[in-house]
Amino acid sequence: MTADRPRLLIVDVSDRDRDDPLYGKSLRELSASVADAAARAGFAVQRVASDGPSLVAELDRADAVVLTGGEDVDPALYGGAESYPHRGQIFADADRAQVALVRECVTDAVPLIGICRGMQVINVALGGDLVQHLEGGGHVSDGPADGPMLAHTVDVEDDSDLARIVGSTTLTVQSSHHQAVGRPGRGLRIVARADDGTIEAVEHESAPLWAVQWHPEDAGSTGTVLADMLDAARARVVPRPATP
Repeated sequence: MTADRPRLLIVDVSDRDRDDPLYGKSLRELSASVADAAARAGFAVQRVASDGPSLVAELDRADAVVLTGGEDVDPALYGGAESYPHRGQIFADADRAQVALVRECVTDAVPLIGICRGMQVINVALGGDLVQHLEGGGHVSDGPADGPMLAHTVDVEDDSDLARIVGSTTLTVQSSHHQAVGRPGRGLRIVARADDGTIEAVEHESAPLWAVQWHPEDAGSTGTVLADMLDAARARVVPRPATP
């Protein structure tokens, strides 16, 4: 913990150039929005890339973690087909680093929030799998990679921790994804779905873990979902001893 401010580790997939520069620009902007919200929630924020050398050391000093959005998860991690429609760029080393991070967070009860791809990585890390490509293109709006997201509604289970945290069972959200959680991983409960049945949120049965498929940090989002989740994470922080 940094002074009186718990330390939040925001984990991006990579800081390398993307095959699609506009997509990379969009990811950087979304991550910056998470960092701004976290600072307002009272966290000392550290952003790192999962394919960098410092991830394990940074995790050792983290009080809470956010996994941000990004590219497709390596299908080798969940027994998926190597080839599938609209397969995106993959950062295999980053995926493995994030899987290890998720497992440590769950084991040590470090509060963990997953956003979009972050939710998918959490599910894979805990033994679940993914829908590799949603029929009809999934929850992705038409237009450029840095264009508007798709707005739609999700229904949250009324007895879920997430519903208590956000104070609602119906939300209008902003999405951009062509993959989704399939079989849920160990200890995960499905707590929200879209009208088409797509899994939109999961939480852990015992660990302080909440993950959403949409982007509450997007500029077009309404409500206070991200702030509410960050407040919940801060409330569950148990300071970890700093590594010298």
